[in-house]
Amino acid sequence: MSQSTQSSNLAGAASGRPRSPGSAESGASRGKPGGRDLVRALPWIAPALVLIIGVVLFPAGVMFYNSTRKISLSGLDKGSVGFDNFVTVFTFSEFWPIFGRTIIWVVSVVAFTVIISLGLAQILNKAFPGRQVVRMAVIIPWAASVVMTTMVFYYGLEPYFGIINKFLVDVGLVSTPEGFGWTRNPETAFIWSIVIAIFVSLPFTTYTILAGLATVPADALEAAKMDGAGPVRTYWTIVLPQLRGALSVAVLINIINVFNSLPILKVMTGSIPGYGADTIMTMIFKYIELQKKVDVASALSVVAFLIVIVIVAAYVKIVKPMKEV
Repeated sequence: MSQSTQSSNLAGAASGRPRSPGSAESGASRGKPGGRDLVRALPWIAPALVLIIGVVLFPAGVMFYNSTRKISLSGLDKGSVGFDNFVTVFTFSEFWPIFGRTIIWVVSVVAFTVIISLGLAQILNKAFPGRQVVRMAVIIPWAASVVMTTMVFYYGLEPYFGIINKFLVDVGLVSTPEGFGWTRNPETAFIWSIVIAIFVSLPFTTYTILAGLATVPADALEAAKMDGAGPVRTYWTIVLPQLRGALSVAVLINIINVFNSLPILKVMTGSIPGYGADTIMTMIFKYIELQKKVDVASALSVVAFLIVIVIVAAYVKIVKPMKEV
């Protein structure tokens, strides 16, 4: 018997759990899965791999291929143009303002959604009469069509017959109903688009945080109360750290959804001439619909895809959503 084996047996005897001579080696081998383990796991991960390849990787490959081609209005491939389509994207005079507006769009919507959802989740987590009805009502913006919800806001903001516009006149924020066209000005239409995006993002984020609140240990809250901690201190030192997992997932999903969002901005700003209210997603749509440049739209789509990948990778690296509290 070797010296290492004897040491292993002595350590097992000292802990009251005798170990077999090969236990250390077998444990080390179990810690490093090999090709055989991968083959065994393949039937379980194959459906996910097929889905990822078919829904993400293959379309991304086709998109990149189209971005290097010259495609006619009828869809005819006229050959390779290298990276000329990317040069067209980056030399477009409105690209950087559109890029900055996209960042403002994502950061504003996600930040306000999370802040408001934290408050809503705290309210809905309390016991009060009619709580179930209120919880069901919160789901409505999530269950309804985004286009339908946006159209309600759009016509509600109409200068002459919009109910939202009339309310703003009644409370004195607008002088006359026809005095301001909210949906006819790029800046105000873009701001209202942010409001709508926050409104439709609240249900998912609120319910994700509610699920996180359900995991907060009651004994920890009781101990904080017995130690004399007030509600604010208890929330910041106990509740909020426990919500780290739920918040990180909610923020990540919201970043992806908001960045790729098209319907709200298309309805609210689609009829406004120029590019004063565009984000990268609406610009891709305009390249296809108005300018008939599928190849340039593909190049901009590749740029958008890479931006999302970089943002998600940086977020996961910094925040570490799966890290234990």
